[in-house]
Amino acid sequence: MSASKTATLTFRIDPGLKEALRNAANAEHRSIANMVEVLIRGYCEQHDIEIPPSEETKNNIGARS
Repeated sequence: MSASKTATLTFRIDPGLKEALRNAANAEHRSIANMVEVLIRGYCEQHDIEIPPSEETKNNIGARS
Protein backbone atom coordinates (compact mmCIF):
# COMPACT_ATOMS: atom_id res chain seq x y z
CA MET A 1 0.00 0.00 0.00
CA SER A 2 1.36 3.43 -0.89
CA ALA A 3 1.60 6.23 1.64
CA SER A 4 -1.36 8.58 1.52
CA LYS A 5 -0.79 12.16 0.52
CA THR A 6 -1.47 14.74 3.18
CA ALA A 7 -1.79 18.51 3.25
CA THR A 8 0.06 20.76 5.66
CA LEU A 9 -1.96 23.02 7.93
CA THR A 10 -0.16 25.72 9.89
CA PHE A 11 -1.91 28.01 12.34
CA ARG A 12 -1.35 29.91 15.56
CA ILE A 13 -3.20 28.92 18.70
CA ASP A 14 -3.39 30.16 22.28
CA PRO A 15 -0.82 28.30 24.41
CA GLY A 16 -3.53 27.16 26.83
CA LEU A 17 -5.55 25.62 23.99
CA LYS A 18 -2.43 23.91 22.68
CA GLU A 19 -1.77 22.42 26.11
CA ALA A 20 -5.39 21.22 26.33
CA LEU A 21 -5.03 19.69 22.86
CA ARG A 22 -1.79 17.99 23.89
CA ASN A 23 -3.48 16.60 27.03
CA ALA A 24 -6.46 15.33 25.01
CA ALA A 25 -4.14 13.70 22.48
CA ASN A 26 -2.06 12.07 25.23
CA ALA A 27 -5.19 10.77 26.95
CA GLU A 28 -6.18 8.97 23.74
CA HIS A 29 -2.61 7.93 22.80
CA ARG A 30 -2.76 10.04 19.65
CA SER A 31 -0.47 12.56 18.03
CA ILE A 32 -1.58 16.18 18.12
CA ALA A 33 -2.10 16.08 14.34
CA ASN A 34 -4.28 12.99 14.60
CA MET A 35 -6.25 14.52 17.48
CA VAL A 36 -6.96 17.62 15.37
CA GLU A 37 -8.14 15.36 12.53
CA VAL A 38 -10.44 13.44 14.90
CA LEU A 39 -11.88 16.70 16.23
CA ILE A 40 -12.49 18.10 12.74
CA ARG A 41 -14.12 14.87 11.57
CA GLY A 42 -16.35 14.86 14.66
CA TYR A 43 -17.38 18.47 14.09
CA CYS A 44 -18.18 17.77 10.44
CA GLU A 45 -20.22 14.71 11.38
CA GLN A 46 -22.21 16.64 14.00
CA HIS A 47 -22.93 19.47 11.56
CA ASP A 48 -23.63 17.37 8.45
CA ILE A 49 -20.58 18.69 6.61
CA GLU A 50 -19.41 16.28 3.94
CA ILE A 51 -15.72 15.43 3.85
CA PRO A 52 -14.70 14.73 0.25
CA PRO A 53 -12.94 11.39 -0.19
CA SER A 54 -9.17 11.51 -0.64
CA GLU A 55 -7.60 10.49 -3.94
CA GLU A 56 -6.35 7.31 -2.27
CA THR A 57 -9.86 6.45 -1.08
CA LYS A 58 -11.26 7.10 -4.57
CA ASN A 59 -8.60 4.85 -6.12
CA ASN A 60 -9.19 2.01 -3.63
CA ILE A 61 -12.99 1.79 -3.92
CA GLY A 62 -13.75 -1.82 -4.70
CA ALA A 63 -10.09 -2.85 -4.46
CA ARG A 64 -10.64 -5.01 -1.37
CA SER A 65 -12.18 -8.43 -1.76
